[in-house]
Amino acid sequence: MRVVFAGTPPFAATALAALIAAGHDVALVLTQPDRPRGRGMKLKPSPVKELALAHNLRVLTPVSLSIRKAPEEAAAALKELEDARADVLIVAAYGLILPDRALGAAKGIGAEGDIKSLNIHGSILPRWRGAAPIQRAIESGDEQTGVTLMKMEAGLDTGPMIKVTTTPILPTDTSETLMNRLADLGARSLIEALSNPGTLRCTPQPQTGVTYAAKLLKTESRIDWTQSAKQVAAKIRAFNPTPGTVAVKMAGEEELPFKLWDAEECIGTGQPGEVLLAKKELIIACGRGAIRAKKLQKAGKGVMDAGPFLQSFPLMVGEVLR
Repeated sequence: MRVVFAGTPPFAATALAALIAAGHDVALVLTQPDRPRGRGMKLKPSPVKELALAHNLRVLTPVSLSIRKAPEEAAAALKELEDARADVLIVAAYGLILPDRALGAAKGIGAEGDIKSLNIHGSILPRWRGAAPIQRAIESGDEQTGVTLMKMEAGLDTGPMIKVTTTPILPTDTSETLMNRLADLGARSLIEALSNPGTLRCTPQPQTGVTYAAKLLKTESRIDWTQSAKQVAAKIRAFNPTPGTVAVKMAGEEELPFKLWDAEECIGTGQPGEVLLAKKELIIACGRGAIRAKKLQKAGKGVMDAGPFLQSFPLMVGEVLR
């Protein structure tokens, strides 16, 4: 099958790799422009671009597909998309808004021939439409999530569903581990769907249960110790690996922030944020219950287990973190 692919992060690269391995003809790849990354903040290509170039695929990196925002660049990209004469446009975490012209550029697949653009979304729609469905599912304590293949339309993840694949959210899942699992599920689901494209049918999303997964912001990183231990531990896992969660030790008037990367619920009672144990293990009271912090990081240093962390960043039993 001849396809155009649009995606940017590792989640999308997994789907592109599956398309290539399955022998599909990837006529064109759209991905976001190179971004500064790493310690030197040098411009680096997205994971999708790296993979596409490694397979000698045609790659476009427009800053926008909006004719209003970038008239010449968007027009050129949209023309290439149309000229590719693909059977279907496949989208996975692209990160740019696709105009109607892009959504309708392909010939179309499905029993009705009307699936011109297909999206791989990391949730069980209509729950967690939007930018950060995997992280918000963990943060909210969901016990299950999945991948939805959907026909794209102008609304935000509102299109009818083609296929849903589910998986449990494990108590140890971070957004990274869950994203990797969902990427594999999404890739397998996509290849299975494309193996019989003429049989695909769409089902409207339920009218109830709609939630939106807003993008994670650094301003959300501060831990709210008045929340329950279950909520705090879930947030720590949801914000791993980015942007991380932050707690603050007070040294007089000075704030000494540090990050928590892994934690679990445990038994403990105290004032929210109170250090209950700080010898080899770090236990901190929450609004209800307590957490055992397992992986931590002070500014300028690497991630450490609780024991080594406490040796270099002393915390006292009874002090209250912010």
